[in-house]
Amino acid sequence: MEWWWSGPLRDKGIDGLIHEQGQIVSRAQLLAAAWPDHRIRRPLRNRRWRTVHPGVYVTHTGPIGYGERLLAALLYAGPEAAWSHYTAAEQLGLLKPDANRPVFVTVPERRKVRQQDGIVIHRDLRWADRLAPVAPPRRTPADAVLDIVGISSSLDHASAVVAEACQSGRVAPADILSSLADRPRLRHRGKLGPIIADVVAGSHSLLEIRYLRDVERRHGLPRGQRQRAVDNEFTDVFYAGSDLVVELDGRLHLVPRQRWRDLDRDNRATLRAEATLRYGWFDVTNRPCEAAVQVLQVLRRRTPFLTATPCSPACPVADLRNISAM
Repeated sequence: MEWWWSGPLRDKGIDGLIHEQGQIVSRAQLLAAAWPDHRIRRPLRNRRWRTVHPGVYVTHTGPIGYGERLLAALLYAGPEAAWSHYTAAEQLGLLKPDANRPVFVTVPERRKVRQQDGIVIHRDLRWADRLAPVAPPRRTPADAVLDIVGISSSLDHASAVVAEACQSGRVAPADILSSLADRPRLRHRGKLGPIIADVVAGSHSLLEIRYLRDVERRHGLPRGQRQRAVDNEFTDVFYAGSDLVVELDGRLHLVPRQRWRDLDRDNRATLRAEATLRYGWFDVTNRPCEAAVQVLQVLRRRTPFLTATPCSPACPVADLRNISAM
């Protein structure tokens, strides 16, 4: 079977291939270049090369970088192996790279590859159907996202990955839904469809998804417009009939420049005669009913008899059901 690196080896030779791979090389590549065993052993014995994983070497004596670790893991896993999960998502530009994560590699179901430190090996019966047409091998964008969903311990974590990946513009929600149809046993599968629908509707982060679900939808509030473009920026949620802007931010603003940007955005909304409510992660996840009360109070300035639905007997929205304008 021809490896993904066979063509570059023929075209550039082993020295060119090693250079292209950031000074990482495998025993299989050296043997394919007609190196005898004694020639491979010599630089290892002289400590000019080091073993990264069994059968995979680094040909310099300095620190091993993140990119080198990724390639070394893929070469170790063998000819039928592909980056998957977080590793594929990072390499495809769906998620921000994190050098502290292990390298995720998936191989066909029939193969067994021994785990190594810093490598997580997965097996997949439909390995060949889920490859992107690019080298080094990696999963398609949609399958990389679903790989992560499948190992996510919580629905919130799965939602955050879907939102961030779609916001990158490198994977479409429709592609994720299409790939989801081929994964009947995927964890969180039954709840993923509505989440993707929320992303399609404009929710760009987990916090925005939680606001839509726990504040708006759970309390029967009007659905705001997501990601409205105004003054060369985007507002998270806009209620047009009431000139209300809701800004959602899960970050702790310890950086003065970011805090100033938020204040400046709020000030510009005021100049447009728009009211602004700003909520963080704690507000939406721990006090969604209180947030719903505040949103309803502002909306009723323009629509005094607007109704809302308490999410429980103790929900404070119940106190506003029979009150018109506040």
